[in-house]
Amino acid sequence: MGAVFSVRPEEVMDVLRKYILVDGFDVVIDMERSQGSYVVDARDGSRWVDMYTFFASSPFGMNHPRLANEEFKEKIFRAAINKVANSDIYTVEMAEFVKTFAEVALPEGFKYLFFIDYGTLAIENALKVAMDWKVRKLLSRGKITQDEANWGLRGTKVIHFKDAFHGRSGYAISMTNTADPNKYKYFAKLLWPRVLNPKIRWPLEEHLDEVVAAEKEAIKQIKDAIAANPDDICALIIETIQGEGGDNHFRGEFLRELRRICDESEIMLVFDEVQCGMGITGKMWAFEHFGVKPDIFAFGKKSQVCGIAVGPRVDEVEGHCFVESSRINSTWGGNICDMVRATRYLEIYRDEKVLDYVSEKAGPRLFEGLRSLAREFPGKVLNVRGRGLMCAFDLPTPADRDAVIKKMWEKRMLILKSGTQGIRFRPALDVPLEAIDEAIEISRAALKEVFG
Repeated sequence: MGAVFSVRPEEVMDVLRKYILVDGFDVVIDMERSQGSYVVDARDGSRWVDMYTFFASSPFGMNHPRLANEEFKEKIFRAAINKVANSDIYTVEMAEFVKTFAEVALPEGFKYLFFIDYGTLAIENALKVAMDWKVRKLLSRGKITQDEANWGLRGTKVIHFKDAFHGRSGYAISMTNTADPNKYKYFAKLLWPRVLNPKIRWPLEEHLDEVVAAEKEAIKQIKDAIAANPDDICALIIETIQGEGGDNHFRGEFLRELRRICDESEIMLVFDEVQCGMGITGKMWAFEHFGVKPDIFAFGKKSQVCGIAVGPRVDEVEGHCFVESSRINSTWGGNICDMVRATRYLEIYRDEKVLDYVSEKAGPRLFEGLRSLAREFPGKVLNVRGRGLMCAFDLPTPADRDAVIKKMWEKRMLILKSGTQGIRFRPALDVPLEAIDEAIEISRAALKEVFG
């Protein structure tokens, strides 16, 4: 018997529009025929170059051969039939994932892991760990009452940065403040300290003085926030590279100063690596470029299973979130089907030397291609920036950006905006060099049509 409610590709948009807001790409993805860095539209067979990878969540191109074979299909099929509650029921599949993640992806010095389904929830739980740690410290010193601790009235504020995107719910939405206010306006938020983000303007050597001045101002604002909220700041959180907020990079000197401030002020340093982690910069984690370690980092997107890694500083208090039952938890504890897929992805990272390919071949090819556009369109293609395959450029105005990206879409390239006037490139980590070249050519053609 066929599916009673089957839908043909040409019917997809009409069916969806009856019930949900359909405002994404005009593509109905063919899950079988799409291959690598090329997405095929199931309606007409048209091919799109993929510089999007599902909001940078897919580490590799479509239908990687090591996931498309029968052995893997059987393994993931078994995991998909029953959705196990990983928080209380344990499986070989989960243990294989945790072991592989720890051996392939976890940096030295992080002893605790927590898994959950969404990047936003990874951030939520990172902050809960920091809050628990800080409040227990205050309680042990008699600085707050048990009632204040129970209600989270003291020791629970978080310093965060302008242009941050940490998620769309709970604690995270209180810190999200990117260019599009529709993501956060009208929703209740906590009034936590927000400070300047001293992002690099490229090329750095031409803008170093202004960047250093911005760093000094940001540090002043951080210290002022700490002074204004004595004993109340539990964490300082920053995206190691801000993604949606504009592909904003920070100097290593600044990140290391944040480490120093957090150490001397009894604050947890939290890095949000949900978008910039898992190899897109050419290292597994973006912070590894800068010689600085956070106390907690959050991961997601390319890792398939989201979560946090926590270092030994949490052990300064007794009964913290990794020893006391049910302090942090969720029903699924990370989807077991995602764990099976993530295990295979991690094996590919290791076996195919993916980080070397990103840092030595694909990343330089993309970055140089974007620089060539800046040379060809002076005054139009601005602020070319990137690390590994996490690259972007700006246009002079938001209207210019919107016009150029519309042309890119018309020429069948999947790509997204960044910040107020940027365009971000997020190819798969195994993107062929020819696909990068094709993306640059589409960008060039779009720029010519807009600017002549």
